[in-house]
Amino acid sequence: MKSMPKRVKYRKSQRGKIRTDACRGNKVNFGEYGLLSLERAWLSAKQLEACRVVAAHLMGKEGRLYIRVFPHKSVSAKPAETRMGKGKGEPEYYAAVVKPGTVLFELGALTLDMAKVVLNAMAHKLPIRVKMVYRRHAI
Repeated sequence: MKSMPKRVKYRKSQRGKIRTDACRGNKVNFGEYGLLSLERAWLSAKQLEACRVVAAHLMGKEGRLYIRVFPHKSVSAKPAETRMGKGKGEPEYYAAVVKPGTVLFELGALTLDMAKVVLNAMAHKLPIRVKMVYRRHAI
């Protein structure tokens, strides 16, 4: 997975606030099982990559992983022991803005037991509370 956007119009972004719950990206669309966020947070590219690595390790060749979030937001920081002022710090890393109700990852072509094991391992890599959700089949 890429850890940052290819090109950005502005290198530094404002922090902003995550006010509402997710009204888009809140359903399982691609796989059979999903990992749904219950809290609002910024998930760094390293955290998302750690989830991807542990899922790939546990699934092996079987199954399919869909990553539904991308780290678009640049998070800047000033160096340690630097006096205040002299402008905004340089971008340190990129983060994905996650609202409550956002589906973060989806799994397909796996059994229910295997999906539970994989999603539980991925949940341990994240700093927020998450829950497992299923796709609703139309009858």
